Amino acid sequence: MPYTSLNLAQSAMTNKLQGLWPALALLMAIMVFLAHAVPAQAQSDEAITRDRWLLTETQRQAFLYFWEFADPISGMAFEANFGWDIKPVAVGGTGFGAASLVVAVERGWITRDQAVARLLKITGFLKTFSRPEWHGGFPHWINSQAMEPFDFENGKDIIDTVETSLLIQGLLIARRYFNGPGSEAVLRQQITEIWENVDWNFFTDGQEDGIFWHWSPSRGYLGLKIKGYNEALITYVLAASSPTHPISQTTFKFWLKGPNYRTRKVFGYQIQGAQYGGGPLFTSHYSFVGLNPWNLADAMVTEGYFIRGVKHTLSNREYCLNYAPPSHRYSEKLWGLTASQIMNNNYAASSPTTDQGVIAPTAALTSMPYTPQYSMEVLLYLNGRLKDKIWSWFGPKDAISVKADWVSPHYLAIDQLPIVLMIENYRTGLLWNLFMNVKEIQSGLQKLEFAPPKLAEGFPEAVVTMKKTGQNYRPESYEIRRHPDRGQYLIPFWSAEAGQAHFVLNDPEYLDGQPLADLKMTVKVGRNFLALPDRRPGDSRLLSLTMTAPSGQTHILPLRLH
Repeated sequence: MPYTSLNLAQSAMTNKLQGLWPALALLMAIMVFLAHAVPAQAQSDEAITRDRWLLTETQRQAFLYFWEFADPISGMAFEANFGWDIKPVAVGGTGFGAASLVVAVERGWITRDQAVARLLKITGFLKTFSRPEWHGGFPHWINSQAMEPFDFENGKDIIDTVETSLLIQGLLIARRYFNGPGSEAVLRQQITEIWENVDWNFFTDGQEDGIFWHWSPSRGYLGLKIKGYNEALITYVLAASSPTHPISQTTFKFWLKGPNYRTRKVFGYQIQGAQYGGGPLFTSHYSFVGLNPWNLADAMVTEGYFIRGVKHTLSNREYCLNYAPPSHRYSEKLWGLTASQIMNNNYAASSPTTDQGVIAPTAALTSMPYTPQYSMEVLLYLNGRLKDKIWSWFGPKDAISVKADWVSPHYLAIDQLPIVLMIENYRTGLLWNLFMNVKEIQSGLQKLEFAPPKLAEGFPEAVVTMKKTGQNYRPESYEIRRHPDRGQYLIPFWSAEAGQAHFVLNDPEYLDGQPLADLKMTVKVGRNFLALPDRRPGDSRLLSLTMTAPSGQTHILPLRLH
């Protein structure tokens, strides 16, 4: 579908939804009340309408990078719009593209048949392109015109297991979603063949001691084994989940041995499984397109990967605000270090230890599930004051340096498409739900002893922002923004017992002592969500939420409503 048709379809849908929104909002409020016994009052207003529209439009425009700018031969995602004579297609980026087709269908930007046709083009190309001597793996980049791997740093014959896993992650999400007969059944069969053909065990060299990142048919294993923590958690999960060539649990344990799987204090935040300096933010994004961090914990990250992702993002932001050179001119509205293009047509995995003075919009925007308030501040700035400078056909450009007055003229698949996916996971959990319900993945996670976290009673997942005072940090508040689709403040909490919990929201500035809210709800053991009534305006004052749990214990959360 051409861009103009998509635009008109989206406008029509937006108008239709706006007309239906009051009824839908009332229905959702009733449903939440019945489910949680909380007197929710989700309503549409200008701020919520703006957030919802901007998130949708950002997702849609980023999706167009894949839909409008894909390789006509393979249907796959071009790595970038660099203007090269021969443009490589990206294997990992195409995995993100496959998952983005699911979002596009769900949101009505394209039809189901259009998405299936594109996916069949991709899978048909991959099956034709694959060679038996590659053991089911794929290279990082492909030259579709020549039907050969594209030279990526070390040559044209390099098989990349991490890029292969990012591809398979997206294809399995699509396989789970397109569950109908006919062409959808053909698609599922082709995806299954590609998935089951990957011989993950071969890429261990039979050592049961980690998976090699790269392998060459002519040069063999190229030395670097995948050791965490980095973006490749998904590689081990898929390798353990394979119904045909699974790795052993012993092989997986190599992933946990590295110096990057330690608990570290990183710019005020104690992070489990942390690299020195935290590392680039894409390490908390790529594997979690499909893996649901809310339901994932292990022996090294006992708090769970959601808390880990939140603290990683907050520490990255904290570095930008209080540790980066002032000349870089980062701010509360422009922060986030990750892999992106940098100046002089180079590319770098930027992080607090490798700061290039360049902000990549994908860093904050793809962190939307972890830090929605702070990520929305960046999005509003990019689409507001900086829009003429950085916003174009496919959404925000890849990178910006305020210090150098430079904006990348390009887009990158591995930056643009995760924006679509992680915003969707924040809004609906769509891709998490699909991937985590793949039966092979469930088996693999169990085999590797992943499990949902078990946390202490109170508000452990409502991570409080740390405020720097001199050389020390003190807890400030939990910064929460109304959910753009539900219109409510959703606060996670844990209870040690089932029963009735009591919540009181107070404003210290109210001299009469009357609470802003006084709520009771029936809770289960473990994680619950409190849906605070919509109290406009969220004026960012420091408030206090007190929870009296069924156990009789009291827990207090400082928070600001935005």
